[in-house]
Amino acid sequence: MAVDMKAIVIDRYGSVQELHEMTLPVPEIKADEVLVKVAATSVNPIDWRTRTGQMRRDGQQFPLVLGWDVAGVISAVGAAVRHFQVGDAVFARSDHAGADAQYVAIKADKLAMKPGNLSFVQAAAVPLAGMTAFQVIIDQLQVVPGDRVLIQAGAGGVGLFAIQIAKAQGAYVITTASEANREMLLRLGADEVIDYHQTQITAAVHDLDAVFDTTNEIEDGLAVLKPTGMLVSIAGRPTVAQQTGQPSATHWWLHPSGKTLTQLGQLIAVHQVQVVIDSQYPFTTAGVRAAHERSESHHAHGKIVIVVDEKLAEQA
Repeated sequence: MAVDMKAIVIDRYGSVQELHEMTLPVPEIKADEVLVKVAATSVNPIDWRTRTGQMRRDGQQFPLVLGWDVAGVISAVGAAVRHFQVGDAVFARSDHAGADAQYVAIKADKLAMKPGNLSFVQAAAVPLAGMTAFQVIIDQLQVVPGDRVLIQAGAGGVGLFAIQIAKAQGAYVITTASEANREMLLRLGADEVIDYHQTQITAAVHDLDAVFDTTNEIEDGLAVLKPTGMLVSIAGRPTVAQQTGQPSATHWWLHPSGKTLTQLGQLIAVHQVQVVIDSQYPFTTAGVRAAHERSESHHAHGKIVIVVDEKLAEQA
């Protein structure tokens, strides 16, 4: 196995011009980790928000390798890892980024086996956005058959998964999106698509059981709920009054989990959830810069994928 690897890094916070290629040592794995040879990764808002310094951490060390989603093949396993072996095709959401590289170390409990009918490119698009949607719809909102659910910004990376997961639960799904995305969202399972350019959500729906807020419009979301309803936001922080009121609101942050990802993978394997790819970019400085710009534009219709190893990605 190689000792050094190619990575795309930043040396300081700033624009896409800070992203550049660098040679780094292949990560050393701990006993509870595996080393994954990366086939593909994807870009999420956390990538460019970290790059610009919006989500900076105290004591952050540079050079910094971004990328939280990974799909690839295990090339080494730690001494304490029991359920994975070299050669397994896997996907995961990393705890500490690092996926914009040829190799990344991942905790074994964050890994899931890649479904056989899912390509590496598709698998790379799933973990962060898909698990966020799954945990909110299934674990937090606890959507059940017959629930009337509003998913704000259905054409976003998280929204696309949330619509399908809620539909798989038997819910009546309402979402907001531009008119250009209506047909796509109806095909994916939305029952109603409200054009937010033309219609205020508070004038269009009421008495809902659940709201998934991805746009920080908590007050409007609460206004369309039943008194017993619940709102979960991944974009805003509800006030104490909003958290304790009827209906109530809470905030959720993804908890990466191999178990959750396995459950989501099973929905994908039986075609209850589709993976929507907006665009693919090469693993070059220019390619990763362009992928960040695409994400920052807010015009993507699906996930943005970076193909790290073309030969590996073509295998499945």
